[in-house]
Amino acid sequence: MTEQQEPSTRARYTPSEFEDSIYQSWQESGLFSPPADGLRPTFTVMIPPPNVTGVLHMGHALNNTLQDVVIRHRRMTGYDALWVPGTDHAGIATQAIVEKKLYREQNLKRADMGREAFLEEVWKWREHHGDVILSQLQKIGASCDWSRTKFTLDPEMSLAVRTAFVKMWDKKLVYRGSRLVNWDCKLETAVSDDEIEYVTRKGKIYTLRYPIVNSDEYIEVSTTRPETMLGDMGVAVHPDDKRYAHMVGKQIALPLTERLIPIVADESVEADYGTGAVKVTPGHDQADYDRGRRHGMQVMNILNGDGTMNEECGKFSGLPRAQAREEIIAAFDELGLFVGVEEITHNVTISDRSKSVIEPLVSEQWFVRMSEMAQPAIDAVNSGNLNFKPARWKKVYLDWLENVHDWCISRQLWWGHRIPVWYDEDGVPLASIEDVEIGSLHPETLKPIIRQDEDVLDTWASSWLWPFATLGWPDSESNKDLNRFYPTQFLSTGRDIIYLWVARMVMAGYAFLDDMPEADRCPFSTCYIHATVLDGQGRRMSKSAGNGIDPVAMINKYGADAVRYSLMIMTRDGQDVKLADNRFELGQRFCNKIFNVSQYVMTHLKGDISRPAAASFRFEDKWIKSRLSNLNVTISAALESYDFHDAAQALYRFTNDDFCDWYVELSKRRLWAIEDEEATDEMLADAQAAKVTLGEVLADLLKLLHPFTPFLTEKLWAELPQDLREDRGLLMGSEWPIADKGAQDSNIEQQFDKLRDAVRAIRNVRALLEISTSENPECTIHCDEDADVKLFSDQESIVAFTAHVGNLDVKSANEATPVATGTDVFAGGAIFLPMPIDADTSKLRENLEKKLSKIKGGLIGLEKKLSNDKFVANAGPEIVEGERQRMQDLQAECQTVEANLRNL
Repeated sequence: MTEQQEPSTRARYTPSEFEDSIYQSWQESGLFSPPADGLRPTFTVMIPPPNVTGVLHMGHALNNTLQDVVIRHRRMTGYDALWVPGTDHAGIATQAIVEKKLYREQNLKRADMGREAFLEEVWKWREHHGDVILSQLQKIGASCDWSRTKFTLDPEMSLAVRTAFVKMWDKKLVYRGSRLVNWDCKLETAVSDDEIEYVTRKGKIYTLRYPIVNSDEYIEVSTTRPETMLGDMGVAVHPDDKRYAHMVGKQIALPLTERLIPIVADESVEADYGTGAVKVTPGHDQADYDRGRRHGMQVMNILNGDGTMNEECGKFSGLPRAQAREEIIAAFDELGLFVGVEEITHNVTISDRSKSVIEPLVSEQWFVRMSEMAQPAIDAVNSGNLNFKPARWKKVYLDWLENVHDWCISRQLWWGHRIPVWYDEDGVPLASIEDVEIGSLHPETLKPIIRQDEDVLDTWASSWLWPFATLGWPDSESNKDLNRFYPTQFLSTGRDIIYLWVARMVMAGYAFLDDMPEADRCPFSTCYIHATVLDGQGRRMSKSAGNGIDPVAMINKYGADAVRYSLMIMTRDGQDVKLADNRFELGQRFCNKIFNVSQYVMTHLKGDISRPAAASFRFEDKWIKSRLSNLNVTISAALESYDFHDAAQALYRFTNDDFCDWYVELSKRRLWAIEDEEATDEMLADAQAAKVTLGEVLADLLKLLHPFTPFLTEKLWAELPQDLREDRGLLMGSEWPIADKGAQDSNIEQQFDKLRDAVRAIRNVRALLEISTSENPECTIHCDEDADVKLFSDQESIVAFTAHVGNLDVKSANEATPVATGTDVFAGGAIFLPMPIDADTSKLRENLEKKLSKIKGGLIGLEKKLSNDKFVANAGPEIVEGERQRMQDLQAECQTVEANLRNL
């Protein structure tokens, strides 16, 4: 695609005909892969690695388009721009998929197979399915360096994970201990606080009666989980609750067990909630765990890993939780100790992976001490080394870090980074980056190593190293990439992983890159929190709701550029995007407009495109070059500050309004001279000026559009004459245009705006007076300023051509108003068109009155809508802005109709 190609004769934009071949040409060019030893400044983006289980959804499409816009712009502005792709092994999600597949197809469970055989099956699954989402990213135009693609279980990534673990071990930041954790009974693993959700569900609350030893009294407790009473270690009441003051210190004979448990006073109890007495189950509730510690209670676990009752539960051992609940209630009822049950609605904690109910239970796990590691990450934001956009997300980040808890990093899974700890025969641990041979001697105890820890690390314990592990850390031989491309400059991600991933990456940068200057350790300087894509009704898209929109299907229907551009113009400062299939029609229409105007321009770019003398360039040539220069400044500033919507909107307005609707239309009255054998030299020079201006504006416009619509602009770039393509190579590798400050002329732009507004007024009156399009009536223009009299006199041809009128009679505003005319005002004066000779004034009045009534009805409706706080809050900002603009337009139209009714 380095030679000029003939412009397509096809009248319609058909992206499926060229997108794949253009992407292949990009890959073959090597432009995706900046050198590790180049001299240009660098700009690095790390893709948030999608799960290896994933397929492209609309959130991915939005986020990766944002990143691609950034990386393409930086590549064109002179940077060695690196965008590193990759996938996450997604421990829980991937293991669950393969387990289901094996059970469905072979009736096998992983426990039947053993660890090694099961992992072989997971790797086979990954080889077949693991890179689907990366190939889909290519469909949307992602210009990643695929030669640097990483997978979080690659050997070099495993080395980084082990190195980080051992560094924490040496600094005593990682430890193993028994603590209350969130347990997923379906997946049989611990999950962190950040991997759970709270959902509202209907449930039941049961009231039970506990007998007091050596007394006829009972104390009543209420619970939503009566099966956990088998692990009760006490009952707590508030110390000021007079109802129970005499019971504090007494013993309860816990029903269905042979244990005695105390009644204690604890200020955490809410006396006015329920019975005012709470059962204390330290092994299965965080609040109870804390109460139990304060009162020296033992911790008993009553559950197996799969959620069944364990051996501590006597005759209920082995029962699933739900069945145990029923039988325990029945047993209480038989003993006369069951008080009653109520239907309630309450919050339930569920696993965000399996969606099963979380059971808090005490388990031995690995933890990371987070408070010490958090401070540098807090300082990074407070010092300005790390900036959030939108800035409001800084608070979410800081709130989590300032109240951080130790991180449970172990998971009872097989797929993942196995914890690099080995034990001798006495259970003494040894952390090692290298594998430790079974049977070798422990370096401290000199006793034989007999096993490696069975658990794997939390998925986030590898992805928190992503910004530097992908660049070769800790291998010093690979550090050309690390030294050149770290730290990165831009991260785009979702709000839901600010603390799961973003905060932890910042912590990791400061904790592990201790051989770097502190100022260079923060992994990125800007964290952009992108919008959440919702359906047309404002609901989150999900498989279960069936309301998702497949980006690949939309690409096949509308084209990648239409999808990209639509997403960008709908994204405003991180505000959520309400999306329906037809919203992509906006991008499709825009791309079609670019395609069609480019075909028109290029049909006139054949032959000589050398610049004529400066005197040949007209008022409108200077105007469009000024507008283009200002557009360049606007787009460049918006992309530098990551204001994607603003850039997309500015491109839309310039392309549709300034270029297509005005300059291209005006060029038509000049270009005909090129084909006219009788044209004078002056006419030919005038036509050449229009031709050159069209070509230069289109060439720069294609560059400015390229980050947003790369496929279409690359195709059109190849069809431009070589003289307009500075290096005759790919547009992707061309230089970003430099704004011509000398072309900027605010006076010309203000003058042209007056001409446009006058044309708008003429068109309005033509429509109101029902003047046929075949008629070119004379037009009178009254100007408020003498300078405008000169402007309209000098540029009469612009107004006459675009408004389809005959002669212009330009006068000062203090001249007499013409009679028998229709009128409208513009910025700087008023226009008057004569009534058609055969006009039926009574019918015209009737039509205008009907139109006025309709306009006023529309205004009433818009006023109601815009005064409705619910509409303004829930509608997309672009919709509200559009309705406000529509109201202004109707108000202006109302004034015009009323003025013409007065004239009649």
